[in-house]
Amino acid sequence: MTEFEHTSVLLHETIDNLAPKDGGIYVDCTFGGGGHAAYLLSKLTNGTVIGFDQDSYAISAAQEKFQTNLREDHQPHLQLVKANFSQLAPELAKLGIDGVDGIYYDLGVSSPQFDQPERGFSYRFDAKLDMRMDRDQRLSAYEIVNEWDFNELVRILYRYGDEKFAKQIARQIEKARAIAPIETTFQLSDLIKAAIPAYARRTGGHPAKKSFQAIRIAVNNELGVLSESLEAAIKLLKPGGRISVITFQSDEDRIVKQLFKKYSEVDLPRGLPVIPDDLKPPLKLVNRKPILATEEELANNKRSHSAKLRVAEKI
Repeated sequence: MTEFEHTSVLLHETIDNLAPKDGGIYVDCTFGGGGHAAYLLSKLTNGTVIGFDQDSYAISAAQEKFQTNLREDHQPHLQLVKANFSQLAPELAKLGIDGVDGIYYDLGVSSPQFDQPERGFSYRFDAKLDMRMDRDQRLSAYEIVNEWDFNELVRILYRYGDEKFAKQIARQIEKARAIAPIETTFQLSDLIKAAIPAYARRTGGHPAKKSFQAIRIAVNNELGVLSESLEAAIKLLKPGGRISVITFQSDEDRIVKQLFKKYSEVDLPRGLPVIPDDLKPPLKLVNRKPILATEEELANNKRSHSAKLRVAEKI
């Protein structure tokens, strides 16, 4: 198997802000290439890291890369779970775990997924439209592009891609698929280019970038499962436990920011000198503003440019 190579963003910031302690139980909700997990394991002399990933390829690569840590008698110990992080609570319950000391997320798509042409994530390679992170699920980019109606296409392109030419692109797709199915990434990319005015194609990077992002998010229900998983994660944290979340897209960051705010603030009656225990919020923010990549990381890893890290602690 080709090694699952992926440069982890905000590596030290994400793990160090968890304040890892020996004997703790930690959950990596987006295992990918295991960069964050490897660093976390290096910080522990005992304890458990549980890695979630819905991608069979990532799980297989991790089984090769982390053979030693996967041994039952090894400390620190790693356990892998092939599941979407929306299944966080039930999958941990299967392992007899109802509380953890730290949870972290590195959202978005791993570099190897983009770099494998057959996965159909990228407009850089000609491949069958796919974009599924979990290749066992039915819905793919092919179904969305060829079967979803005009209004739904406009909605996801505008909402998930912030694409101001969403209507023009959806109309171009609608016209093309009426003649024959749109089957490949290059076909879709060419249609998007044709729908965008020439002046707009000359600025802002590849003209298909926003649309491909929007369709990928829709295929994998990325925003819906994020909200669901974060709610579960906050409940699973033990007192003093921390949650770190790296986002790469404004809607993702908004979900994290609003949820952390919801659970770290409380409306109190005016003049109340002490907050009663039953009114105290369950979280406190570790950083009020998101942590961004350093100049050094920005120079070495282009994926870090849009990364934002937010951290909170269970009270």
